[in-house]
Amino acid sequence: MQTIATLQRGEKGIIQDFDIDCVPLKLIEMGCLPGNQVELVQFAPFNDPLYININDSYVAIRKETAVQISIKKIV
Repeated sequence: MQTIATLQRGEKGIIQDFDIDCVPLKLIEMGCLPGNQVELVQFAPFNDPLYININDSYVAIRKETAVQISIKKIV
């Protein structure tokens, strides 16, 4: 299963599914919804948090949250 945490810097994916109890409401309000595109912009030191771009909004999410959001990579 591919998740946001498995993306490499610059890679993009389409959000497929996630457990609504594991993803903060604020992240959902910012567009982290199935069908939306996500891009991994960069890693913070020690690879946590991850900086991502969702709907032209730059967001930092913890790796433990990123693992819960499954994606389909865009080639």
